[in-house]
Amino acid sequence: MEERHAPPQVTPPPELPAAPPRKALFMVALVVVVLAISGAASMLSRIRAGHALAKETDVDAVATVVVVHPIAEKPDEELVLPASLQAFEESPIYARTNGYLLHWYKDIGSRVEKGELLADIDTPEVDQELSQARAARQQSSAQLDLAKISADRWQNLRKTDSVSQQETDAQTSGYHQAEANLAAADANVRRLEQLESFKRVDAPFSGVLIKRNVDPGALITAGGAGTELFIIAKVDPLRVFVNVPQAYSPAIKVGMPAYVTLQEIAREKFRGTVTRTADAIDPVTRTLLTEVDVPNKDGHLLRGSFGEVHFAPKIDVEKVTVPVNAMLFRQEGTRVAVVGADNKVQLRPITIGRDYGTTLEVLQGVGLEDRIIINPADSLEEGQPVNVAADNQAGKHS
Repeated sequence: MEERHAPPQVTPPPELPAAPPRKALFMVALVVVVLAISGAASMLSRIRAGHALAKETDVDAVATVVVVHPIAEKPDEELVLPASLQAFEESPIYARTNGYLLHWYKDIGSRVEKGELLADIDTPEVDQELSQARAARQQSSAQLDLAKISADRWQNLRKTDSVSQQETDAQTSGYHQAEANLAAADANVRRLEQLESFKRVDAPFSGVLIKRNVDPGALITAGGAGTELFIIAKVDPLRVFVNVPQAYSPAIKVGMPAYVTLQEIAREKFRGTVTRTADAIDPVTRTLLTEVDVPNKDGHLLRGSFGEVHFAPKIDVEKVTVPVNAMLFRQEGTRVAVVGADNKVQLRPITIGRDYGTTLEVLQGVGLEDRIIINPADSLEEGQPVNVAADNQAGKHS
């Protein structure tokens, strides 16, 4: 047991001779050099990583955009623009007297001639006023006769100095007053007779009734405060109003031919003539309001329809198309964001022509070589640097 619990015997290391002093110094120097090289390499790696991270951060801070180039359009042989067809003349018809509608003779769609009877109005109050006014006129006429007799008598008595001059003047003045009363009574009778004539509602011009708003028995109020009885429109010819883009406005001349087409009868072309223009460009839409008159004897064209006007302007306008999603709508107007040669944003105003749905015709503002940003952010500012996507440097839209 004592042998088992005896402490283990430790064998001491062999004694080595001391290293020479020069060899020891060399080994220490070698270790120091290795540690210095390792530390420098680590520091250099960290510096490179820091520069790379800073560069990557700067690149990420600049927005990357997708661009396209505008596509040139072939010159058009004609200019086609949307238009609105309106009546040459159109007027609501109101009553000029109070009463009740007795009968109407024309309904919607009826073609009427100028002066043709449209409706009758019953005016019992006006009838009674007219009777009263005529009776008052008879009274004034009788008073005038009496005043004339009295004035003549006083004039004869004055010749013999039977009455004073003052009495004679009073009788003469009474006669003149009676004349004025009769004139006033006559004017009142004529006024009421005129109101009586408004019991007949006549067509002010030839055309077609496009609306009827009353039925027999309806209370009629005179003037614009009441309900309009009818609306009549002159539909031969029709006025066709079209907004011509500013770029084409120099070619639009009064007297030049044009024709109108409707989608529902696309095979027919209705020839018209430019009759007038506004002679001014609308500062909001940059268009010239133009009127084309189109004959409509057969009534194929309906007032209020939407159609297209075809012009042959014979003007060479450089036109390009850009995608709709390239538009920027700012307070100053419509803009597109163009990437310049220095990769900075330029916000350019444009003049829009026709709308093709997914693309827009641009008449002014951009060229074929411009790089236009697609889906531009609302936060884009003039002069802002951007990165162009590498696979999109020469993009084209279809």
